[in-house]
Amino acid sequence: MRDDGPVRDEAEVARYIERFAGELADAGMQRMAARVFVALLAADSASMTSAELAESLQISPAAVSSAVAYLSQIRMVHREREPGSRRDRYRLHNELWYETYSERDKLLARFEIVLREGVQALGPNTPAGIRAQESAEFFAFLQAEFVGIMERWRNRER
Repeated sequence: MRDDGPVRDEAEVARYIERFAGELADAGMQRMAARVFVALLAADSASMTSAELAESLQISPAAVSSAVAYLSQIRMVHREREPGSRRDRYRLHNELWYETYSERDKLLARFEIVLREGVQALGPNTPAGIRAQESAEFFAFLQAEFVGIMERWRNRER
Protein backbone atom coordinates (compact mmCIF):
# COMPACT_ATOMS: atom_id res chain seq x y z
CA MET A 1 0.00 0.00 0.00
CA ARG A 2 1.41 3.40 -1.01
CA ASP A 3 1.23 6.40 1.34
CA ASP A 4 1.04 9.68 -0.59
CA GLY A 5 1.11 11.76 2.57
CA PRO A 6 -1.69 13.94 3.86
CA VAL A 7 -4.79 14.22 1.71
CA ARG A 8 -6.23 17.69 1.22
CA ASP A 9 -9.87 18.49 0.72
CA GLU A 10 -9.69 20.45 -2.55
CA ALA A 11 -13.06 22.10 -1.95
CA GLU A 12 -11.78 23.35 1.40
CA VAL A 13 -8.58 24.60 -0.25
CA ALA A 14 -10.65 26.45 -2.87
CA ARG A 15 -12.72 28.10 -0.12
CA TYR A 16 -9.52 29.11 1.69
CA ILE A 17 -8.08 30.62 -1.51
CA GLU A 18 -11.21 32.66 -2.12
CA ARG A 19 -11.48 33.77 1.52
CA PHE A 20 -7.88 34.94 1.82
CA ALA A 21 -7.95 36.49 -1.66
CA GLY A 22 -11.05 38.40 -0.61
CA GLU A 23 -9.25 39.74 2.45
CA LEU A 24 -6.29 40.82 0.31
CA ALA A 25 -8.60 42.47 -2.22
CA ASP A 26 -10.40 44.32 0.59
CA ALA A 27 -6.96 45.56 1.70
CA GLY A 28 -6.28 46.95 -1.77
CA MET A 29 -4.68 44.18 -3.83
CA GLN A 30 -6.10 43.53 -7.28
CA ARG A 31 -8.69 40.75 -6.96
CA MET A 32 -7.29 38.40 -9.62
CA ALA A 33 -3.73 38.97 -8.41
CA ALA A 34 -4.89 38.10 -4.90
CA ARG A 35 -6.42 34.83 -6.13
CA VAL A 36 -3.25 33.88 -8.02
CA PHE A 37 -1.07 34.81 -5.05
CA VAL A 38 -3.10 32.72 -2.60
CA ALA A 39 -3.19 29.78 -5.04
CA LEU A 40 0.62 29.86 -5.09
CA LEU A 41 0.71 30.21 -1.31
CA ALA A 42 -1.56 27.17 -0.99
CA ALA A 43 0.55 25.05 -3.34
CA ASP A 44 3.03 22.83 -1.48
CA SER A 45 5.71 23.70 -4.04
CA ALA A 46 4.87 27.44 -3.85
CA SER A 47 4.93 27.39 -7.65
CA MET A 48 2.62 26.67 -10.56
CA THR A 49 2.58 27.07 -14.32
CA SER A 50 0.19 29.45 -16.03
CA ALA A 51 -1.90 26.49 -17.18
CA GLU A 52 -2.05 25.07 -13.64
CA LEU A 53 -3.13 28.43 -12.24
CA ALA A 54 -5.77 28.89 -14.95
CA GLU A 55 -7.18 25.41 -14.34
CA SER A 56 -7.06 25.64 -10.57
CA LEU A 57 -8.76 29.03 -10.42
CA GLN A 58 -11.01 28.53 -13.48
CA ILE A 59 -9.70 31.71 -15.10
CA SER A 60 -8.29 32.58 -18.51
CA PRO A 61 -4.57 32.48 -19.34
CA ALA A 62 -4.82 36.24 -19.99
CA ALA A 63 -6.11 36.77 -16.44
CA VAL A 64 -3.20 34.72 -15.09
CA SER A 65 -0.75 36.74 -17.17
CA SER A 66 -2.09 40.08 -15.90
CA ALA A 67 -2.12 38.89 -12.30
CA VAL A 68 1.42 37.52 -12.50
CA ALA A 69 2.66 40.75 -14.10
CA TYR A 70 1.22 42.70 -11.16
CA LEU A 71 2.60 40.28 -8.56
CA SER A 72 6.02 40.39 -10.22
CA GLN A 73 5.97 44.18 -10.21
CA ILE A 74 5.35 44.29 -6.47
CA ARG A 75 7.97 41.56 -5.99
CA MET A 76 5.77 38.87 -4.52
CA VAL A 77 6.27 36.37 -7.35
CA HIS A 78 9.02 35.61 -9.81
CA ARG A 79 9.16 33.63 -13.02
CA GLU A 80 11.50 30.71 -13.57
CA ARG A 81 11.96 28.33 -16.46
CA GLU A 82 10.72 24.82 -15.80
CA PRO A 83 13.78 22.53 -16.19
CA GLY A 84 13.75 20.66 -19.50
CA SER A 85 10.75 22.59 -20.75
CA ARG A 86 9.82 25.80 -22.49
CA ARG A 87 7.17 26.50 -19.85
CA ASP A 88 7.56 29.09 -17.14
CA ARG A 89 6.68 28.50 -13.53
CA TYR A 90 5.59 31.25 -11.21
CA ARG A 91 7.04 30.97 -7.74
CA LEU A 92 6.62 32.84 -4.51
CA HIS A 93 9.78 34.51 -3.26
CA ASN A 94 11.58 32.89 -0.36
CA GLU A 95 10.85 34.72 2.88
CA LEU A 96 7.89 36.20 1.06
CA TRP A 97 6.45 38.40 3.78
CA TYR A 98 9.83 39.64 4.97
CA GLU A 99 10.82 40.66 1.44
CA THR A 100 7.44 42.20 0.72
CA TYR A 101 7.42 44.29 3.86
CA SER A 102 11.06 45.28 3.39
CA GLU A 103 9.92 46.91 0.16
CA ARG A 104 7.19 48.73 2.10
CA ASP A 105 9.92 50.28 4.28
CA LYS A 106 11.26 52.03 1.18
CA LEU A 107 7.78 53.35 0.48
CA LEU A 108 7.58 54.83 3.98
CA ALA A 109 10.89 56.62 3.40
CA ARG A 110 9.63 58.09 0.11
CA PHE A 111 6.42 59.29 1.78
CA GLU A 112 8.43 60.97 4.52
CA ILE A 113 10.69 62.78 2.02
CA VAL A 114 7.78 64.06 -0.08
CA LEU A 115 5.86 65.16 3.00
CA ARG A 116 8.88 67.09 4.31
CA GLU A 117 9.11 68.81 0.92
CA GLY A 118 5.41 69.56 1.25
CA VAL A 119 5.99 71.33 4.57
CA GLN A 120 8.15 73.85 2.76
CA ALA A 121 5.80 74.19 -0.22
CA LEU A 122 2.72 74.60 1.99
CA GLY A 123 4.40 76.80 4.58
CA PRO A 124 5.57 75.38 7.90
CA ASN A 125 3.16 77.54 9.92
CA THR A 126 0.02 76.93 7.86
CA PRO A 127 -2.53 74.31 8.91
CA ALA A 128 -1.68 72.26 5.78
CA GLY A 129 2.06 72.59 6.46
CA ILE A 130 1.61 71.51 10.07
CA ARG A 131 -0.42 68.49 8.88
CA ALA A 132 2.32 67.59 6.39
CA GLN A 133 4.95 67.91 9.15
CA GLU A 134 2.96 65.67 11.50
CA SER A 135 2.47 63.16 8.69
CA ALA A 136 6.21 63.17 7.92
CA GLU A 137 6.98 62.56 11.60
CA PHE A 138 4.48 59.71 11.63
CA PHE A 139 6.20 58.01 8.68
CA ALA A 140 9.64 58.58 10.25
CA PHE A 141 8.34 56.92 13.43
CA LEU A 142 6.91 53.98 11.48
CA GLN A 143 10.20 53.53 9.65
CA ALA A 144 12.24 53.47 12.88
CA GLU A 145 9.84 50.99 14.49
CA PHE A 146 9.68 48.89 11.36
CA VAL A 147 13.46 48.44 11.26
CA GLY A 148 13.35 47.07 14.81
CA ILE A 149 10.46 44.75 14.02
CA MET A 150 12.25 43.35 10.97
CA GLU A 151 15.45 42.81 12.97
CA ARG A 152 13.54 40.99 15.71
CA TRP A 153 11.90 38.78 13.09
CA ARG A 154 15.29 37.93 11.55
CA ASN A 155 16.83 37.18 14.93
CA ARG A 156 13.99 35.15 16.41
CA GLU A 157 14.63 31.61 17.48
CA ARG A 158 13.56 29.07 14.92
